[in-house]
Amino acid sequence: MKVFKFGGASVKDAQAVKNVARILSLYDGEKLGIVISAMGKTTNAMEKVIDAYWIKDEVLFQDLVEEIRQFHYEIMDVLFSDRESKVFDAVDQVLRDLGERFKEDRSGSYDFEYDQLVGFGELISTKIVSSFLIESGFSAKWMDARTLIQTNNIFREAEVDWEQTEHNFQSKFVPEFDGTDILVTQGFIGANSSSTTTLGREGSDFTAGIVAYCCNADNVTIWKDVPGMLNADPKWFDHTVKLDQISFREAIELSYYGASVIHPKTVKPLQNKRIPLHVKSFLDPSAEGTVIQKSTTSDHLVPSFIFKMNQVLFSISPKDFSFIVEKNLSDIFARLSKANAKINLMQNSALKFSILLDGDKVDSSQILEVFKDSYDVKFNEGLELVTIRHYDQATIDRVTEGKEILLQQKTRETARLIVKQK
Repeated sequence: MKVFKFGGASVKDAQAVKNVARILSLYDGEKLGIVISAMGKTTNAMEKVIDAYWIKDEVLFQDLVEEIRQFHYEIMDVLFSDRESKVFDAVDQVLRDLGERFKEDRSGSYDFEYDQLVGFGELISTKIVSSFLIESGFSAKWMDARTLIQTNNIFREAEVDWEQTEHNFQSKFVPEFDGTDILVTQGFIGANSSSTTTLGREGSDFTAGIVAYCCNADNVTIWKDVPGMLNADPKWFDHTVKLDQISFREAIELSYYGASVIHPKTVKPLQNKRIPLHVKSFLDPSAEGTVIQKSTTSDHLVPSFIFKMNQVLFSISPKDFSFIVEKNLSDIFARLSKANAKINLMQNSALKFSILLDGDKVDSSQILEVFKDSYDVKFNEGLELVTIRHYDQATIDRVTEGKEILLQQKTRETARLIVKQK
């Protein structure tokens, strides 16, 4: 069995859905577990619906739901010969269920209500894709991820109950392959004992990892609009190179430093069972793409570059000129937690503790406020953080040309540089 994940861009319109069917036709006769995201920008549209729901603006809520209906109807009108197809009834039922939610009491937190609504995009997309596959002659069946992926009660960042989830897949999902080749389910969503939950950032990729782990799949393929994993973001770096093969460890390291690769939550279950993960282009499905697997032998062959722009460097010094020791650090971290600061890099000297934060995620005045009683704080804005995996001096020179290095850290494999334009 193989697991495929198709994201929003790969099912963004009718032609994209037809392309998914063409890709699946290349695997005729194989057992495939297919994870589908919401179509195009539907999740963004659903978040607007959720906001209207939360403020109890029924007119806006129903208008936004109608926009979502029209978007999906335009896709279905191309995919299906007429509106007598059962898929229209199925999608209408999902949309009616969504509309009925407005009448219910808002008995939970915003995060709870978010999880009850946002997954309607995935429910609709999988109804459409599975129906199109069936009408195109594929042996396919729709499966509800909420009956398979069991989680705890942490909304918007639910943790998987692996034992129960594996039991669910082995008892409800795998047996369906006896009479069906393709099982289609939703990314991003699961359920606790009484309600829908979501899996957090990169939730659909994580779903693919969950399906593969619980079904002991041969491999996972995540289909994207790029030829594979690149060694840098083309937006910030010329002459990018595709990484043909990297290890699970390298993928986790790159993600930790901020690369737009596979989230560690996706990689970890695959690493545990040594299930290879492929990243391939849905625009060129015959191309090799990138494979992430256990061997580390290729990790050092191509340096990778991660760029974080609009960074703010804060320098924090005790007003009493005491050394930065464990007691100070404990106090500093408590104050940073109070300000909800997410640290990209940190370093300390005898009298100063430096941290780097994302400029678009931090309120500098709040940082100053939480430290003002006991610390002097200075900050420098508009900086850039460059991380290089498997660096040498030539790669450092390349990314720092015309820039001043304010701070740098190096290990044997990784160089991290805070720079600004001269």
